[in-house]
Amino acid sequence: MAVARLCTLVLVCVALLAAATAGRAAPGLGEWVRAERADLRLVSAVDSVAERRDTVRLGLHVRLDEGWKLYWRSPGTAGLPPEIAWDGSENLAAATILWPAPRRFTLFGLQSFGYEGEVVLPVEARLAEAGAPAMFRAEVSYLVCREICVPGAAALFLALDRGEGAPSAAAHLIGRFLGRVPAPAEAASIAFAAEMGARGLTVTARAPLPFAAPDLFVEAAGAPDLPAPTVSLAEGGRLARFHFASSAPLAAETLRLTLVDGGLAVEGVATVARGSAGLWPILLIALAGGLILNLMPCVLPVLAMKVSGVAALAGRHRTVVRTKLAATAAGVVGAMVLLGAALALVRAAGGAVGWGVQFQEPLFLAFMAAVTALFAYNLWGLFSVPAPAWAGVAADAAPKRGLLGDVATGAFATLLATPCSAPFVGTAAAWALSRGPAEILAVFAALGLGLASPWILFAFAPGAIAWLPRPGAWMVRLRLVLGLLLAGTSVWLVSVLAAQVGATAALSVALTLIIAGVVLALARGRRIALPAAGALAVAAVALPLVSGVGPATRAAYADATALPFAPEELPERARAGEVVLVDITADWCVTCQVNKALVLNRGAVADLLKHEVRVMRGDWTRPDPAIAAFLAAHGRVGIPFNAVYGPGAPQGIVLPELLSENAVLEAIARAQRRDTVADQR
Repeated sequence: MAVARLCTLVLVCVALLAAATAGRAAPGLGEWVRAERADLRLVSAVDSVAERRDTVRLGLHVRLDEGWKLYWRSPGTAGLPPEIAWDGSENLAAATILWPAPRRFTLFGLQSFGYEGEVVLPVEARLAEAGAPAMFRAEVSYLVCREICVPGAAALFLALDRGEGAPSAAAHLIGRFLGRVPAPAEAASIAFAAEMGARGLTVTARAPLPFAAPDLFVEAAGAPDLPAPTVSLAEGGRLARFHFASSAPLAAETLRLTLVDGGLAVEGVATVARGSAGLWPILLIALAGGLILNLMPCVLPVLAMKVSGVAALAGRHRTVVRTKLAATAAGVVGAMVLLGAALALVRAAGGAVGWGVQFQEPLFLAFMAAVTALFAYNLWGLFSVPAPAWAGVAADAAPKRGLLGDVATGAFATLLATPCSAPFVGTAAAWALSRGPAEILAVFAALGLGLASPWILFAFAPGAIAWLPRPGAWMVRLRLVLGLLLAGTSVWLVSVLAAQVGATAALSVALTLIIAGVVLALARGRRIALPAAGALAVAAVALPLVSGVGPATRAAYADATALPFAPEELPERARAGEVVLVDITADWCVTCQVNKALVLNRGAVADLLKHEVRVMRGDWTRPDPAIAAFLAAHGRVGIPFNAVYGPGAPQGIVLPELLSENAVLEAIARAQRRDTVADQR
């Protein structure tokens, strides 16, 4: 009997203990609240607030009744996303929802985006006082739909004490849905391009690995309702093309894109190209870009070739002048078309392509250093290239260098000009490289025609050359000066080579070229050229040893506050109130160095970059898929590239290729304006 009473007493105690603890959830877990067609609660990834911790990861945990849907941040044609008001919370400075990738639903015949079953919306909560206890009150309003739509509301509560900040029972659940939050497209080396045409919007996504069954969600201010896209894959599945058949106008210039493919979810932006008029407007843009390219800083050695070539024709017959200038122009256009064909082949093979990327190859740099040195030696009279037999038939009064030499001059002028990007060049090249081989070749041919325009104009008006004085001693001095320009270009190319392969390998190239020049000078008996060769020797030997690293790398070392290139951090830094200037540069990009010297490293801009604005620098001297994808995501295939990110410009403000102080200061001021919409209180 006593045993029975003891057992009864134990059972009563256990029941009372269970009743006392039943209403108290584990640390980090809020109470479930039943609302319209769903159960909701507030959870935390940690069971307490750790010392000096100023952020806490929360989660809005929702269990939907069967068949009911909850909406994403952009609900689609109809619907409303969940909203959270944090009024009454303690020790909470700001809270931001991180939206997991949605699914596409058809409700009432309309496209909608959202979730079904169970979902956790991760929330980044920033504490007002680091390490102090926090109490979160969340007033949640939402809309759920099935055959009908029903609004719902719930008041949720969660308190966290001070402690060690150990993972809570909900940590794994929050982490699972956090893994579905789209990552930056640049981190996955996925590049977007968008074009609005007469038949609708077309978005292309290019990835290093094949897609399986991708879907794309488009967000833009004032965008029309878009139907589900027609998806097609190309290039072995690495290129996905999404076509949204819609005749409604799209006023937005920038699209926010979320791509989902199985477990892959990425987010990026794309600038809308207006392609309704077809290829011809792009060809005109390419022609203008090639023409402007003649005025960019990197064309100094090209200018030397132009001046020397035109000056050598002074006093010659008009037919000879036209023939030789046409041959040089043909070399320019032909080299540009071959460059486009090479980029098309690289892209078809799955490689990263861009304007000027050939300067990332050490063999190309060594080759161009040798070519520019040989051009300099030719101008100094150390050697000459005899004309082939057929050149005499084509131009009876041709000088020592035949038409083949004129074509080669044009080709090398093109290759030397490609480190520079110019207004319209990036637009045309980016459009072409997102199209097929025919469009690529056509656009690059137009770029070549624009670059060759000075030779073409002189060919159409050869009488203008008559304004030059007759050949004489002035031409000898001019050839000496122009040769020094080309020799300086050769030295610069060797310095870029040193940044890529080291000073030892670059020195071997430099010494080979110097020895060749000295041998040619001695063979010709040109003692006057020996001082020039000696100056070139000192420069070519000293520069690689002194530099060791290129200008872009030295700039990064000089700025101790410069951030490493990590574009995935830009949204978070913008939300935190930071302003960041992204600077994509390279040792071989002359315009980049001009921008630094004239704008970024002087005056009011330099003061802001030292004290108020962070610099995130990407060095594209060597190939870097992440940088290539970042450029492509912004519709660029070449550098320089500069953009400013901040609270007022979380998607970035892209600056022009040639920077001005006013343009940079204005972009920084716009980016500093805090966007209060992003923070949900």
